[in-house]
Amino acid sequence: MREINVSTVTETVSKLVISANKVLPDDLCECIKSGTKAETDELPKKIMKELENNLDAAKQLNIPICQDTGMAVIFIDIGQDVHFVGGDLYESINRGVAEGYTQGLLRKSIVSDPFRRVNTDDNTPAVIHTSIIPGDRVRIAACPKGFGSENMSALKMFTPSAGVEEVSDFIIETVKRAGGNPCPPIVLGVGIGSDFEGCALLAKKALCRPVSEENADPFYASLEKELLEKINALGIGPQGFGGRTTALSVNIEAAPTHIAGLPVAVNVGCHVTRHSEAIL
Repeated sequence: MREINVSTVTETVSKLVISANKVLPDDLCECIKSGTKAETDELPKKIMKELENNLDAAKQLNIPICQDTGMAVIFIDIGQDVHFVGGDLYESINRGVAEGYTQGLLRKSIVSDPFRRVNTDDNTPAVIHTSIIPGDRVRIAACPKGFGSENMSALKMFTPSAGVEEVSDFIIETVKRAGGNPCPPIVLGVGIGSDFEGCALLAKKALCRPVSEENADPFYASLEKELLEKINALGIGPQGFGGRTTALSVNIEAAPTHIAGLPVAVNVGCHVTRHSEAIL
């Protein structure tokens, strides 16, 4: 049995929320650069170039890429041979979020109640997803989620009679309805299967998957490419001003479901779809 002090978790989470908010994954940066090259009209090309310049400025000035530094979503995969010592695991995660958002001078956007909207002043509590895995290692991923794009997300409980075309239409319609609101070009996470809450979690996991990794199942990998082409044909374009680059990636995750259902969730991410991870 391997022991890990929760103070290590706090320190790691603090660093991850800062790095995720200031530096995009390399593969997503490359997607944005490719989008700039793909645009032929002056305005969308100029907007895409400004997005590139914004990424460079964030690095050079050591500031967040976006003013909405998001709600902290933390995925923690815990090896079953790990024993945490020194305190409560969830408290240590939230302490790391609080320290990271304070030390990193990140905007604190969380209110303690949906109706009595009083700011918690430290961007906690985080949304924490825990999984138990084999081994004695711990993987922690910080995925800050801004709400300009989160608000554009959707979930629908289809019946099994719905086919691929009907599900695809729902995904594309979600993007059309969102328009320029989620700061396109977007990254789309799609969850198909499981149950009501399960498909939403699948969509969030899909959104946090590297854009350079396609689904391991050729059927879903092909559907990802097909949806990306159809979405980019909508002409919404960068920041909603028209163009060829409405989406940078479509990531799908699927899971077993009930014989009577076909849940589908679409989690919309902006071009600043952030995630950073570490292994303990």
